[in-house]
Amino acid sequence: MEDEQNYEYDEQYNEKYLDMFNNSENTSYPPYEGYELVQHCSTSNVNQFGSAIIPYFYYINFLLSYLGNWLVLFIIVKLEKVNSVTNIFLLNLVTSNILFASSLPFLAKYHSSEWIFGTVLCKLVSSAHLIGFYSSILFLTLMTFDRYLAVVHAVSAAKSRKRAYAIGASLIVWFISVLASLNELVFKGVWKDSEQGLMCDETGYDANVVEQWNLVSYYMQFLLFFLLPLFMVMYCYTCITVRIMSTRMREKWHSVKLIFIIMFTFFVCWTPYNIVILLKAIQISTADDANRKCNQVEALNYGLYVTRNIAFLYCCISPMFYSFLGKRFRNHFRKLLSKNMPCLARHRPASLSSKSTAQRTSHTNDF
Repeated sequence: MEDEQNYEYDEQYNEKYLDMFNNSENTSYPPYEGYELVQHCSTSNVNQFGSAIIPYFYYINFLLSYLGNWLVLFIIVKLEKVNSVTNIFLLNLVTSNILFASSLPFLAKYHSSEWIFGTVLCKLVSSAHLIGFYSSILFLTLMTFDRYLAVVHAVSAAKSRKRAYAIGASLIVWFISVLASLNELVFKGVWKDSEQGLMCDETGYDANVVEQWNLVSYYMQFLLFFLLPLFMVMYCYTCITVRIMSTRMREKWHSVKLIFIIMFTFFVCWTPYNIVILLKAIQISTADDANRKCNQVEALNYGLYVTRNIAFLYCCISPMFYSFLGKRFRNHFRKLLSKNMPCLARHRPASLSSKSTAQRTSHTNDF
């Protein structure tokens, strides 16, 4: 009789244990080492929302970004002076945009189904995505600072604005961007979820460690890659505007206006995304109520999808500015069209091929 009771007790215990194990396997979060049974917020609604719109957006963004950035790159290499300070920075900016856009097809496929590209590409694509983003904002800020030197400190900067200065500054930007994205190489991995399939996400580390690293990344992105460049750009353009208004350097105005439009568009696209990033960091730091936190998590995840998609549009928009707003790029683009499509040559304005126009163009600081 006692043996039968013990058997029934063991059978009930095993059933409870298996139920607990199966429930833990159905979570949508990665299997961290040292994982504890805690209540997680459901992300199924947000994931369905993302899988419905993100893949199409990423593919279109990828195509537009590649066409625009490779066009700018071709014009710089074939028709411009590659060794000039401005074009060295522009080459690096285009490279960062291409690197960023290269990750989008992988992410589009991932959002539409699951991650099928293995652990190595999981780490590399995630890192390339962040490196492209970080280097893009830093190169835009660097280009603005270079314009500030060229306009406000033209005499003293003429000696320092050399090829070595541009290459050295570019290497520093790439080093900072790679260093800031190392957490993707360390924490990202592939694991299998029972509902969503193969996931490319943080795995293999304690949940508290991953959460703290995410918190550091959020604050770093907001402070170092958004707030600091924003204040620097505001200061540089304030000084440039004052300088132009006091010295009547009208030949500089078009170049300054072009860069200002590019920077303004960038921050309009990226500001909502960085605000959501800041709110997520504050949420991780201060939230205590589990139910209230889940509501906040869902709202911020929706906001993250929307604002991040708006931010990614910049990779499509920026090369269009370079191609069609810059006078020299516009002229080069027309020459390419007329060369490859002779029927368009008759429609080219005569002033574009005139000597006086070429001389005026050579003295501007357009891209």
